[in-house]
Amino acid sequence: MFELSREHEEFRRSVRDFAEAEIAPHSEAWDRDHHFPVDVVQQMGKLGLFGLTAPEEYGGADGDFTGLCVAIEEIGRVDQSMGVTLEAGVGLGINPILTFGTDEQKQTWLPDLVSGQRLAGFGLTEPGSGSDAGATRTKAVLVDGEWVVDGAKQFITNSGSDITSCVTVTARTGQSADGKAEISTIVVPSGTPGFTVEPAYRKLGWHASDTHPLTFEDVHVPEGNLLGERGRGLAQFLATLDDGRVAIAALAVGCIQACLDLSVKYSLERTTFGVPIGRKQGVAFQISDLAVMAETARLLTYKAAAIKDAGRSVQEFKQAAAIAKLYSTESAVTATRIATQVFGGYGFMEEYPVARLYRDAKVLEIGEGTSEVQRMLIARGLGLPVE
Repeated sequence: MFELSREHEEFRRSVRDFAEAEIAPHSEAWDRDHHFPVDVVQQMGKLGLFGLTAPEEYGGADGDFTGLCVAIEEIGRVDQSMGVTLEAGVGLGINPILTFGTDEQKQTWLPDLVSGQRLAGFGLTEPGSGSDAGATRTKAVLVDGEWVVDGAKQFITNSGSDITSCVTVTARTGQSADGKAEISTIVVPSGTPGFTVEPAYRKLGWHASDTHPLTFEDVHVPEGNLLGERGRGLAQFLATLDDGRVAIAALAVGCIQACLDLSVKYSLERTTFGVPIGRKQGVAFQISDLAVMAETARLLTYKAAAIKDAGRSVQEFKQAAAIAKLYSTESAVTATRIATQVFGGYGFMEEYPVARLYRDAKVLEIGEGTSEVQRMLIARGLGLPVE
């Protein structure tokens, strides 16, 4: 039987205490007002949540990936927007610089990002690419020691907040020997002339998360802002997404657990025909299904995290990540539907958390690789020649 360590469970309790005290009381208002709470994000930083996996030399805790997943689950249990802010802040903001950056780049960007006082975005998706990440159209040309970037990105998390310091973007920087586009990764600081953060999206869910389309018009950045090896940008970002898939699975676990907790509580309080609705098999059996989903999703997610922490093979981790992401996110969508049904008419009212969870859950099946992409990866991992 797989179990988290005592240290991880103690850490879980501390994050849960913070989430319930500092986030849960405000979640409804933030969602209603589409408010991104910078002060609370920075409190999360002071708690050390953004630096869990970063080395001590940059202000981090030098901890493991499992601990990060615990934090994302617990924050996501009370507020999915804040959960994805943490997930993207670490997995998509910090990790590319930490993994592929030069010493100078790390010293420049990481201390503020690791402390949670600043955020960074991850610019991969474009209006015409989506799951086809290799179809990048954004271009970067090297001119007199500077990269000149032109193009557009969309659905970019943590890209336009008051504390966003930079966005790492993929761009076509030439053509490889086999005729395919050479894609590289470039760090673009916020406020660079020509770099425009477009108005925030009107989203179905994640209302308190910072998400924008981005435009780059004749944006000049130093040649030294190339992140990693030239022409390896796509490979770098795809490797980053493997971690992100497990982190999104942890966010989904938090969503399922919230549905379970809320449904149990409500079914014991709400009465019909003189008895709590939890006595009715039609309700009790649905809530039992939520418990099975929560347990299974959690086991798959932390198994994948343990594989990464143990340093096992890339392919083994990739397969485990895809399985965890697929099952957990699709279960989260189902769980929110069940919880809303348990609440009946009240579940359709915005002042009840299940309504917010219902809206938030759908994007879990899309971000960090759609369910269809996960099925493709799993099939390939089984040796099937799927296209």
